[in-house]
Amino acid sequence: MIKITGKGVYGAIAIGKISVFNRNEVPVKRAHITDVDAEKERFERAKADTLRELGEIYEKALKEVGEANAQIFEIHQMMVEDDDYNESIINIIETQKVTADYAVAVTADNFAAMFAAMEDAYMQARAADVKDISNRIIKNLTSVGEQGGVSENQVIICADDLAPSETVSLDKEKVLAFVTAYGSSNSHTAILARTMNIPAVIGTGEKMLEQVSDGALAIVDGYTGTIYVDPDEETIAAMKKKQDEDAARKRLLLELKGKENVTLDGRHVNIFANIGGPQDIGAVLLNDAGGIGLFRSEFLYLENSDFPTEEEQFRAYKKVLESMAGKKVIIRTLDIGADKQVDYFGLDKEDNPALGFRAIRICLKRPEIFKVQLRALFRASIYGNLGIMFPMITSEKEIEQIMAIVEEVKTELREQGLQFSDSIELGIMIETPAAAVISDRLAPMVDFFSVGTNDLTQYTLAIDRQNPKLEDFCDTHHEAILRLIELSAKNAHEHGAWIGICGELAADTTLTEKFLKMGIDELSVSPSFVLKVRDAVRSLDLSK
Repeated sequence: MIKITGKGVYGAIAIGKISVFNRNEVPVKRAHITDVDAEKERFERAKADTLRELGEIYEKALKEVGEANAQIFEIHQMMVEDDDYNESIINIIETQKVTADYAVAVTADNFAAMFAAMEDAYMQARAADVKDISNRIIKNLTSVGEQGGVSENQVIICADDLAPSETVSLDKEKVLAFVTAYGSSNSHTAILARTMNIPAVIGTGEKMLEQVSDGALAIVDGYTGTIYVDPDEETIAAMKKKQDEDAARKRLLLELKGKENVTLDGRHVNIFANIGGPQDIGAVLLNDAGGIGLFRSEFLYLENSDFPTEEEQFRAYKKVLESMAGKKVIIRTLDIGADKQVDYFGLDKEDNPALGFRAIRICLKRPEIFKVQLRALFRASIYGNLGIMFPMITSEKEIEQIMAIVEEVKTELREQGLQFSDSIELGIMIETPAAAVISDRLAPMVDFFSVGTNDLTQYTLAIDRQNPKLEDFCDTHHEAILRLIELSAKNAHEHGAWIGICGELAADTTLTEKFLKMGIDELSVSPSFVLKVRDAVRSLDLSK
């Protein structure tokens, strides 16, 4: 038996045969041509085929993993049509009189190296994307079919790494688990694996591919990040028992649907869901969430080629509020910037975008954008139970400026005879240490706090959460983070505000008791974690 360890990114057990992923890669050689125009036409045909394929992958991803996760393939389509990328390929064909596939390969290497050399982790990740789209174009140029390596039976896929398009293109019904030599827990593939509910272990190291072979029996433990190749009978029995216990746990969770989120000593806790757009509402309702604690409104900006109009935003917010039928829906205002860049915003390149011009800072400096969103939100408020929260707050002055703009919007709507609700709760995100430290000053100014633990962790520990090299240093249970959350909860309650957590730590059931003892009123998690958190809440006795 061979035991391989990596990092588990989706907790579940898979037992089955290995299929080593084969990309059918074709070596690209430098070859001279005589007809430049014909070669350029060949490139244009391959590019058109690639765009068509990416469109099909996008549609498949839309159905399987939702719009927020499918957007990577829209980005890939944009990269295929990028002027700089295309001009480089055409220039190499014309000046060097070489084949299109060689020109694409050289351009891919050059652009990937350029992205990899950038300091920004988001831009570094684009190196893999440009390689992905270039390989697809080369396959279309050389008439090589799609990647192979997946049999007709359910298998455990082992690969060096998987591009997002490769992950989504695989038949989900045939994949028991993913195992990759490289990758980080924040990679697109890891995110897609979690969304698709497929056990996955990443970062096993390059030797992994030397230790596995097609058809070998293996066990993937996504909880511990362990792979057992050719396991002995004792290990098989232990893992099957763990798998059965896992299945029993999931059945038990389904029995919790319709039950209250109440501790053994009678404390009620709101368990809400985080969503990236209206397409996720079905998952919210299916998993019996009590409301939406984080609606990421930036999807409206990311999926558009220009600023979404007031009417476009109004229709999206109205749809969500109506669908939730009176349950609380908290919509976060525009959170563009940092790792979420939109070309038409015309933002300058920044050396450290996570600490730069982003979120509420954009809204306050460009109030014309902010007011359009607020008008749409207030107009939609009559169709449900709306809460609005503002991201990246660091000072009282920012809240004062926000409230002044809110009053301007309300006055304009009244003058125009447009209705809006008088019971909208306004809150802020606690995701900077500054906001937590002065939370006693901020709490009297708002109705609620929502702790964004992802950014709070990043800013408190000075950790770039997109950088895979820093995962060992990223202690999400760090005492400093927990103290900041506790301080915020104390100050919220002392000044009549309620407090929730909408970051990933909300789903960490090892912290549920600690959070509730701090006084946290609401936990907002991915829809698939709602019942798991409910089970944890119902097992606690906070009086002890």
